[in-house]
Amino acid sequence: MARGTSGSLLVVDDDRYIQNAMADYLRGLGHRTETATTCQEAIERMEEFPFEVVVCDVNLPDQDGFHLLSWARENSPETAVVMLTGFGTIESAVEAIRMGAFDYLTKPVIDEELRFSIDRALGQRQIVVENRKLKAQLTQRYGLSSIIGKDYKMLRMFELIESVADTRTTVLILGESGTGKTMTARSIHQLSNRADRPFVEVACGALPDTLLESELFGHVAGAFTGASHDKVGKFLQADGGTLFLDEIGTASPSLQVKLLRVIQDREFEPVGGNTTHKVDVRLVLATNQNLEESVAKGEFREDLYYRINVITLTQPPLRDRIGDIPLLVDHYLKLFSEQTGRTVHQIDEMAVQILQQYHWPGNVRELVNVIERAVVLCRDGHITTNDLPEKLYAHHEHRNVDAQLSGASLKVALTQPERQLIIQALESNGWNRQKTARSLGINRTTLYKKMRRYEIDFESVYKHI
Repeated sequence: MARGTSGSLLVVDDDRYIQNAMADYLRGLGHRTETATTCQEAIERMEEFPFEVVVCDVNLPDQDGFHLLSWARENSPETAVVMLTGFGTIESAVEAIRMGAFDYLTKPVIDEELRFSIDRALGQRQIVVENRKLKAQLTQRYGLSSIIGKDYKMLRMFELIESVADTRTTVLILGESGTGKTMTARSIHQLSNRADRPFVEVACGALPDTLLESELFGHVAGAFTGASHDKVGKFLQADGGTLFLDEIGTASPSLQVKLLRVIQDREFEPVGGNTTHKVDVRLVLATNQNLEESVAKGEFREDLYYRINVITLTQPPLRDRIGDIPLLVDHYLKLFSEQTGRTVHQIDEMAVQILQQYHWPGNVRELVNVIERAVVLCRDGHITTNDLPEKLYAHHEHRNVDAQLSGASLKVALTQPERQLIIQALESNGWNRQKTARSLGINRTTLYKKMRRYEIDFESVYKHI
């Protein structure tokens, strides 16, 4: 903090001359400064106003300054307390700091010494406030609120994330490419007690085996051609935090052996080295492959599979939670409107229907790209079907043609869309039938009849989960 930054201060001293002298000096520096003569008076003032710094004499008429310090730590922990005494000893200074005092000064107090102490206290407070804001931003960006979804499968995943986040247990995230496995891994880290430690991500499928081992475990100079200096690996970089290994199914047999050891013993040696490093790392892994099939084929070690398959999270594909598509569209419309500086306030209902009928092989990642494209292309802040990629139309038209050529009557052809619409409405309303009927514009009796006709119930819809 720059010297001279103003703050709100309370000076507590029973010597009126010293009290007024300090208060006048601090006001002259631009601080809002109030005074109190006794411990009780100081407590009453602090209950009325959240002072940033309290300068308090140890010797007061009613109770000593240590009582006020103790009260402040309990009731106003963000207030920095600077203790003053005319009988300074090492013991009392140590006791003051132990009890939570920010600083300890001996009378007579030198002006520059007091100013320096106040500036440091205000500077530290600003850092705490900024850290709190940053942590709130990280929580918003990487916490559960960053994962959009109200579908039942997503709610189950949220519950599991909250249950395992604040543990050291290894987590394996399963799901197709583009479903958001990295975001889930970050949320697990952000909700854990390791949130202020490193989150390190490694895409195992992006590097050849030799480079991947060096990337994970580091190497010593001369370990291989081109290794001109020692390199610290990702395991050491993530020490105390979380290491996220994406595409773990692509790991080579030799790398799998090393991973098994580091998971079991929490220790490893860098490539080409003989120094053993111990690490405290929480592992989160992800794959879009069927590891059980890989184990059966002998492509993935069975012992490693059981080591990493402690807690499994399944990230559902977007096509299995189409009721979340309007939520995702709304979220990313706002995001890309802010990023591009374009005001997009509306998307046609037909455009949303086309988005919900597409099969989304690229999952949420593909949807995000489609929304960003639509925000850039749309006119007058209004997204229409013309702003969507042609492949979405082709899929929509193909589905319509299939329905027409199936030889079914119109009533039969409309059955599946109506059934799907009812399921989406039920999911959006938490399976509350009264709310669902209201949102569909029908009465509850009609909804019950349609649910019976289409064999819609909670268990049958989610029996595959």
